[in-house]
This record gives sequence, C-alpha cells and structure tokens, in this order.
Amino acid sequence: MEAGHPGPPRTAAGQSLPSPRRARRQNPLRERAIQKFLIACALVSILTTIGIVVMLLAQAVGFFRQVSILEFFTETRWTPLFQPQHFGVLPLVGGTLLTASIAILVALPIGLASAIYLSEYARDRVRRVVKPLLEILAGIPTVVYGYFALTFVTPLLREVFPSMIVFNALSAGLVMGIMIIPMVSSLSEDAMVAVPGSLRDAAYGLGATRFEVATRVVMPAAISGIVAACILALSRAVGETMIVVIAAGATPKLTLNPLESIQTMTAYIVQISLGETPHGTVEYYTIFAVGLLLFIMTMLMNLFSQWFVRRYREKY
Repeated sequence: MEAGHPGPPRTAAGQSLPSPRRARRQNPLRERAIQKFLIACALVSILTTIGIVVMLLAQAVGFFRQVSILEFFTETRWTPLFQPQHFGVLPLVGGTLLTASIAILVALPIGLASAIYLSEYARDRVRRVVKPLLEILAGIPTVVYGYFALTFVTPLLREVFPSMIVFNALSAGLVMGIMIIPMVSSLSEDAMVAVPGSLRDAAYGLGATRFEVATRVVMPAAISGIVAACILALSRAVGETMIVVIAAGATPKLTLNPLESIQTMTAYIVQISLGETPHGTVEYYTIFAVGLLLFIMTMLMNLFSQWFVRRYREKY
C-alpha cells in the first residue's frame, strides 16, 4: 500500500470493516423493502385523488342524466329542494367567489406586510417568536372562526351597516381572511428568505433604503413564491366550510352585495349531507355535481399556481 493512503478501517482485532457500499449490498432484501414502502407511501395520495375523482364522476353522472349541463352552468336560480326546481349552480359559485374574494383582500395586504417584516426587518430572535405565534391562527378550528364571525364580527359590522342582516357574506369573508393570513405570510416569507443576500447587498450598495430593497428587489425576485402562496390561500378559502355555514347563511343568491345572505358550494353540500334527502334522488346527486365542480375549480387554481412558479421562478 502506498504511503499516505490509509487502508480500510479495521476493528481492534485487526479485521477490516465493510464499506458503506458493501454494507448496502449485503442487505438487498432490506433495501428493497424500504424502497417499496416509500413508493407505497408516495402512491397513497395519488390513489386517494384518483378514488375521489372516480367517486365524484360516478355519482355526478346520475345528476347529469336528469339535468342538462347547459342548465347547470347557465341557469341563475338554484332551488333543488323546492318546487319548481331549478338547478343553476351560478348562485352557489357566485357566493363562493364573493366570500373568497373578500378573504383574499384581507389576507393579501396583511400577509405580505407580515412577510416583509419577518424577512427584512425582524431580528432572528424576534422572527423565531413572532412567526410561530402568527401560525397559531392556522391551528384554530374553523368552527370557532365561524362563531366568532357570527357573535362578534357581525354585531360590530351592523353598527356600521344597519341594513346588514345577521347572516351575510361580509363577516364570513373577513374572518376567513384572518384565517388564511398565516398561509400567505408564512409561504411568502419563505420565498423572500430564499432570495440571495447578494441582491440585497448590491441594492444597499447603490444607496437603496430597506423598504426599497424589500419592495423593488426582494419581492420581484420572490414573485413566483408569493403568487403561489396567494393562490393556495385562495383555494383554501374557496374550500372553507364551517365559517360560511355558520356566518354566511343558506340563501343561494346571485349577488355582489356582501351585506346580504348567500350560500356557498361547501355550505350547500353540508345542508344536503344532513341526511334529510332520500338516497338516489336528483336532490341527493346534486351533492356530487357541486362537489365535482368545486374540485375542478381548486384543481385549476393549483395547476395555475404550479405553472406560474415554473414560468417565473428565478434561479440563482
């Protein structure tokens, strides 16, 4: 053996120890078992998604055999439980988008401001304390948010808007926006922290202020992650259930007035799922038609988020 090149490691008795590569070769069954287990874990989410899509499609077929797709997407009245029956889903879609829009209007400025503070202004010690405290909002049960909107936010709003009824879209949207603030702030802050420090140093070297660095250098560099965070938060708001069930009402109405009672897609699914609708009827199948549409909407938003990240992601 040449000088300066130590041999393989040996035990106290002088026996050579197997190299890591040889040790892996000595346990092929164990390695295969671990690999198959990891593959099975990865397939769980895929198979679950496929199962959900198949179930929704199979049940929604029973609805569209009795109701035309044209009526479903163009009719402006939704009264499947009353006579005469109308199956236009637009009031449910409008109520869903109305509350989700209010929510994102609340969460976007507050969440981005929080992310800028945590990323560019806060010290490490402050960040380690403030960020977990902010994320506590995401752990509060949504039913608590719903009763908070109904019993606290709505009475305050009625002092400002006397014509507002008890169940309305505004209070539900505002509280929903508070709920998704941690998602916007945390994901946006992670995207901003990932921006290389050399970009900040170059901007400071040119005389930029800290606010100019945050808004004109860091945010444009992290725009793909920020947009992805906002879209994920919006899809979370679209799929929210308990807040709108408790605070928004159960009146399927196509309106842009947030002071009125509305009904979202998730709230309607809860209403029908209480068990009062006979199985196999057209009213029962409306659950799956609305659920399928909700699934398609959230899937399209997530696909757009992934496309935007791939298209505009900066690589350093």
